Amino acid sequence: MTTTIALAGKGGTGKTTTAVLLIRYLVERDDGSILAIDADPSSNLNLALGMELYKTVGSIREEMAQLVQSSGALAGAMPGGMSKQDYLDYQIQMALVEGDRVDLLAMGRPEGPGCYCAANQMLRVIVDRLAGNYDYVVIDNEAGMEHLSRRTTRDVDVLLLVSDPTQRGLIAAQHMAAMVPELDIAVGRTYLVINRLRGGEIPLPLAETVERTGLTLLGTTPDDPALAEFEFTGRPLMELPAESAVYQAVRELGRKILAEL
Repeated sequence: MTTTIALAGKGGTGKTTTAVLLIRYLVERDDGSILAIDADPSSNLNLALGMELYKTVGSIREEMAQLVQSSGALAGAMPGGMSKQDYLDYQIQMALVEGDRVDLLAMGRPEGPGCYCAANQMLRVIVDRLAGNYDYVVIDNEAGMEHLSRRTTRDVDVLLLVSDPTQRGLIAAQHMAAMVPELDIAVGRTYLVINRLRGGEIPLPLAETVERTGLTLLGTTPDDPALAEFEFTGRPLMELPAESAVYQAVRELGRKILAEL
């Protein structure tokens, strides 16, 4: 059975950092296969994982649309006589970046001005089937929430709403939590995570806002100089020292998540 963990939050809150270090914790546990899905159009999860990205799901969709337009394939035939479904399935397999312990699939940019309804539905089916082959799926989302149900029909077991230690970040997380019932997918548990906290204690004004949001605070991560050094140099966050404060904090978040599943 696949456990799906999704992360969301306003831009710049550290979603990708949290996702990568959570993936690292799952690798450390060594109790199952892991698929990382980069659902942010900026597609930089691969850099933090230290993996080379060649193609995205979005580019596959665009390529298929161009093939259909240029060939006038009215019956849905693609190169080699493949059906559109088989063509997309093959291309997704080619886009999958296989690592030693983690595989990666990047969704890429959203649809262009044309009609992609049929292609999107086929892609959802293919991505969901692929994800079902893994024990864990970790989805690093863009800032919004509404795209989740457009990208997948897969239910989310745990949704982490990531905020920086600001009022705006917390309010954004609250608004995203309010959108969950409107999604076409089921979400199990929803938690708040506050990143880059200085001093260890949440300032009283922020603590009061957290309480007003009604969100369950899973934990916090510190503003770690070791992390800043990796971000400056561009080194993959998977190489962050195990004793670093930020990794130890995310490790504890992961332990809590799995203990409650």
